[in-house]
Amino acid sequence: MSNGRKTILMIAGEASGDLLGAELIESIRGQPGGDEVDFIGAGGPRMEAASLRPEFDLSEHAVVGIWEVLKNYFKFRRLFRHLFELATRREPDAIVLIDYPGFNLRFAKAIRRYNAQGDGAFREWQPKIICYVSPQLWAWKEGRVHQVAKNIDLMLSIFPFEKDWYAERVPSFAVEFVGHPLVDRYPVAKPAEKTVPLDPDLFTEQPTVLLLPGSRRREIDKHLPVILEAAVIFSEKIKTRLRMVLPREEMLDLARRHIPTGTEIDLQAGGLAKALSQASLAIASSGTVTMECAWFRVPTVVLYKTSPLTHALGRALLKVPYLAMPNLLAGEELFPEFIQSAANADNLAEASLRLLRDKAERTRILDGLDRVATRLGQPGAAPRAAQAVLAILE
Repeated sequence: MSNGRKTILMIAGEASGDLLGAELIESIRGQPGGDEVDFIGAGGPRMEAASLRPEFDLSEHAVVGIWEVLKNYFKFRRLFRHLFELATRREPDAIVLIDYPGFNLRFAKAIRRYNAQGDGAFREWQPKIICYVSPQLWAWKEGRVHQVAKNIDLMLSIFPFEKDWYAERVPSFAVEFVGHPLVDRYPVAKPAEKTVPLDPDLFTEQPTVLLLPGSRRREIDKHLPVILEAAVIFSEKIKTRLRMVLPREEMLDLARRHIPTGTEIDLQAGGLAKALSQASLAIASSGTVTMECAWFRVPTVVLYKTSPLTHALGRALLKVPYLAMPNLLAGEELFPEFIQSAANADNLAEASLRLLRDKAERTRILDGLDRVATRLGQPGAAPRAAQAVLAILE
């Protein structure tokens, strides 16, 4: 870091990536020479608070699925061009792409193509490109591994098996397992610290069921109605407290449109960690939140509904037996999964009742979640990632 100030362009396209990016910025700031780094790009409010100078909040535009992306093609093309022009104008020393692979891998490819243009000679500007969170190539796009390795200088992985997976296919590709950020965010999230009993026989009052329909608008529209239907069914058989946590305030009004008049439900923005520490069960959209449920040892029913086109393509390409990451890490179905038409109210209610009532099943799940937690590495994921980013700039 002796050559003056450095510039890092960062791109995070979802709420989870915004948090990862903020933690990374703060950790870089805490490293020797970190105060000589400027951060530009696209991220959410947390990254902006951490000192990113954002062009816009890309997390506001998050969508999932082929059909959903196609419907928003021109908007994403405009955002993509804006960031590409920023990169080529400012010529940052490094580009850090945080998760969001559909957008970010294309961005890396576009930058590499630009670097190689011009009278047959490579341009002088050759930024280091770093991916923070590996795309799930091992799940359904293994054939892209060589292209990814060609465009990316360093992959920072948060799951332990990914480094070996890449090494078997592209031995020369630089991949570092830095650990999972959950270990640092919630260091006391262990069964002994939970404020509710883990044994259903010890429920002395109405167990709290946490409803987590997703972090995107379309997920709320798709998931919340069926989750609420399921809650009506199981609440007729066992008295529960319903609580819903959404990532941002503006999503509360969207959720309220789906909640029938008279339904008793505690609706809140943020505060997921505290809510998980008080929950006996969660019904959650498949995604990063399932890892948080696992870390807090909350038995969870997982669902996902998307467009028929996206589902058909995904089913044809998927190479892993489970959708939820805790199940993949465990090598067995700890969290029951319901996808598309199987994600109906009856199935969700039946699975929820089983996880609330069946002591043996809860014990099996909780034992499995303990094993999953041990696979997430040691504390210090963000500092290790920060050190790796700064090292590649030297």
